[in-house]
Amino acid sequence: MTTDSTATSEKSFVAALLLLLLLGVFGAHRFYVGKPGTAILFILTVGGLGLWSLYDLIMIATGKFKDSSGLLIKP
Repeated sequence: MTTDSTATSEKSFVAALLLLLLLGVFGAHRFYVGKPGTAILFILTVGGLGLWSLYDLIMIATGKFKDSSGLLIKP
């Protein structure tokens, strides 16, 4: 993990957003960014009954969603 505040993830913002929109209830966007544990919780709870999906949508859209290394996925 890096401490550089300007470092961003190599993961694609567009890919994460599309995965959330198309396969969000299956946690596909979380598998994509390397968070399999929370992705499985997504599957079991159907995206936190939609609330967790909405939260992730807001976080991704505003550029505050992080990958498994703690790096921001920026647009």
